[in-house]
Amino acid sequence: MARTEFYDDPEAPEPNSLVVAASAVITDDDGRILLQRRRDNGLWALPGGGMEMTDSLPGTAVREVKEETGLDVEITGLVGTYTDPRHVIAYTDGEVRRQFNICFTARVTGGTLALSDESTELRFVAPAELNALPIHHTQRPRLDHFLANRDTPYLG
Repeated sequence: MARTEFYDDPEAPEPNSLVVAASAVITDDDGRILLQRRRDNGLWALPGGGMEMTDSLPGTAVREVKEETGLDVEITGLVGTYTDPRHVIAYTDGEVRRQFNICFTARVTGGTLALSDESTELRFVAPAELNALPIHHTQRPRLDHFLANRDTPYLG
C-alpha cells in the first residue's frame, strides 16, 4: 500500500484516524544508526510503526524493530514524543492518518539483520552521513534530538 506524506500543506487531506506509533534509534558499537529505506516512499527512516491493542508503547517499538529488521532489541531510553498536527499521512486505501510517535533508544540483544516487505534496504549509518541520505523531514528531528544527547526527552 502506497502512502503520501504531507507537512504543513494546506492541500493535505483531512485526517480520518489518529495512530499511536513508536520508533527506535538503534546504534551499533561504532555509533552508527540503523535506518531502513522504506518501500512505500523510498525515503530512509527509523524502524517503527503503529501500536496494536495488545502492545505497550515500548513493546510496540520492540515488535516493529523485529518485524522490520529481524533484530531483537531492548529499550534503553526515550528520545522524545512527536505529535506535530501539520504532519498528515495519506494511504491508498483511504486512510488519512495523523500520527503520534514515541521515539525510544534501544540496543540489539539478538536476531539477524533481515529485510521485511516494508523496506528495500537496511543500513547502519554514521551520523556524518545522514545529511547525504533522502530522509523525510519528520524523521530528522528524532535523529537530531538523539545526536544532541539531550538531558531530557523532547516533548512536542
